[in-house]
Amino acid sequence: MATDSAPAAAPQGRRKRVHPVDQVPPFGKLVTLGFQHVVAFYAGAVLVPLLIANAIGLDDQALTMLITADLFTCGIASLLQAVGIWKIGVRLPLLQGITFATLAPVIKIANDHGGGRVGLLTVYGAVISAGVFTFLIAPFFAKLIRFFPPVVTGTVITIIGISLIPVGAGDAVTDPNSATGAHDAGNGRWVVYCICTIALIVLMQRFFRGFWATISILLGLGVMTFVAWCFGDAHFDRVAEASWVGFTPPFAFGWPRFDLIAIVSLIVVLMVTAVESTGSVFATGEIVGKRIRKEDIAATVRADGIATIIGGSFNSFPYTAFSENVGLVRMTGVKSRFVVACAGGIMIILGVLPKTANIVGSIPSPVLGGAALIMFATVAIVGIQTLTTVDFTDHRNLSIAATSIAVALYVQFSQSSAPTTILDKGAEVKVPELPGVDIAVPGILQIPFSTGITMGAITAILMNILFFHVGSKGPAVAGGGSITLDEVNTMSKERFRETFGEVVQGVDWVLDRAWEQRPFDDVHDLRSAFQEAMLTGSDTQQLDLIQAFPDLGAEDEETGELIAVDHKGLSHLEETEHENVVNLAAAYREHFGFPLVICARETERYDRVLRNGWSRMDNSETSEKSFALIEIAKIVNHRFDDLVADANPLTSVRFGRQPELS
Repeated sequence: MATDSAPAAAPQGRRKRVHPVDQVPPFGKLVTLGFQHVVAFYAGAVLVPLLIANAIGLDDQALTMLITADLFTCGIASLLQAVGIWKIGVRLPLLQGITFATLAPVIKIANDHGGGRVGLLTVYGAVISAGVFTFLIAPFFAKLIRFFPPVVTGTVITIIGISLIPVGAGDAVTDPNSATGAHDAGNGRWVVYCICTIALIVLMQRFFRGFWATISILLGLGVMTFVAWCFGDAHFDRVAEASWVGFTPPFAFGWPRFDLIAIVSLIVVLMVTAVESTGSVFATGEIVGKRIRKEDIAATVRADGIATIIGGSFNSFPYTAFSENVGLVRMTGVKSRFVVACAGGIMIILGVLPKTANIVGSIPSPVLGGAALIMFATVAIVGIQTLTTVDFTDHRNLSIAATSIAVALYVQFSQSSAPTTILDKGAEVKVPELPGVDIAVPGILQIPFSTGITMGAITAILMNILFFHVGSKGPAVAGGGSITLDEVNTMSKERFRETFGEVVQGVDWVLDRAWEQRPFDDVHDLRSAFQEAMLTGSDTQQLDLIQAFPDLGAEDEETGELIAVDHKGLSHLEETEHENVVNLAAAYREHFGFPLVICARETERYDRVLRNGWSRMDNSETSEKSFALIEIAKIVNHRFDDLVADANPLTSVRFGRQPELS
């Protein structure tokens, strides 16, 4: 939307770059990719209402109402999150579904208030109230983003992926022909269906190109469902039995009832769910290449709150992002949020067309399990990728990640393996028991112990607060651990220059621009301030910055040794090699008029530096200035790490072993 302060129109013929998240694929691809998300989502979407219906004694008609209402409201929730309205919705490709964290409290609330349809009235009163609370608390929750550094978000994302892998494994050994849906891990056909689904998806991703590669999950499911049908293991009887139209109106079970204890219980659940949503947002941001800020977290939580209010009104439950679809975004590389929005529209249609919805529900469990295994494992890999940015020589980070994963897996796998019996269309059907639901803990403790994901997230957050925030006014960032982030935020410009001058070779204009970006929410904001400051300088300022950094061939006047900063890769040179570097640097300066700056800490081979340096003599001066700024950015990043590392004895020792580094 244009504003009075909008910049002037771009020159004619120049197109404004659109981020992949905001691109809209052609209609045919949009629908196909959206349907792929629905297929990946469907089984998990209907599992929660199935389990709840069985546990509180709902009749067959009520169960059907729950499932259609679930699909309908999942679609609305996904549109809110992906498309967004005002400050509601993070506008990322996040598909929304009922959170598993609601199982234990919802079942308890319903059974404590009469069970069945009557018990649901109190549940929906609590759901609506908790949704209102979540919406109102969103901006305050977003301010807690400093408690979610990469060690926390990476750990939570990894836990999400690892914890959900057994769900896919359970589907992979479920007998699609059994009236009770029993597990049969020894049946070779189920193993073949699962492995062939995985193999088919992998082969398609390897040999297909473009659009066909992006729908490999959908194609794999379709082909293997057809194969299973040929062998009599896929059935579409329910499609014929289902009615064409089956919309469930709001408050179909009656007007909601409001109970204070029930409301508080679900508020606690939604705060935990907000943590899970935050992990999914960071994971998706990592995948699509968008930096997540506190405003994005607030928008996410607001959308969760509104979706939960709608869920309570339309006979459904609280919502969060579905991790299998986060994995699908990573696998396919399709980053457009409008694909997820299309999936939301398809789910709304499925929610009012039970016959169509049952087509998706007819995919054999072993086939669906094979695809789910890949997607859940992909989520875990995204978490591991985030953890690679964490300094695990710091014992605090190691303790946070290790303990959180251990606690999460303990909770996740501390359950019986017996399936749960439910009533579906008059027949007994068994579904895998959700991990963690039956752990023997009293009262309100059932909420954090409801799933390993929930308990792992809580553990990671609390341990991060304990190690990095308790007893200090923010994390130590400089001065050998004596200067905290809060103190940095209140520094004068002169004090800021003195503290961080060595990071940018004492260039004041960079320091001043970074100082002006206070307050910093966390160390990552502080690091970004230096990076953004360098990129916003004028040509003259950036040339001054390049001139301030030591030439790669500069020598110490007394010892004759190279004094260039970060020259790890060029230490211990032979005399001839040393002279070659000096000659290269001299020729470079004479040719371009500014020093040859290289982040040699990342350089391992002398001959590569020499070869690349001479080959660049044919480049333009503009190109070489850009190259120098990139190298300076690398050096600044390493120096920043060194400065922050001084706050921790272990990392200080590590860097202290390398005297050639500045």
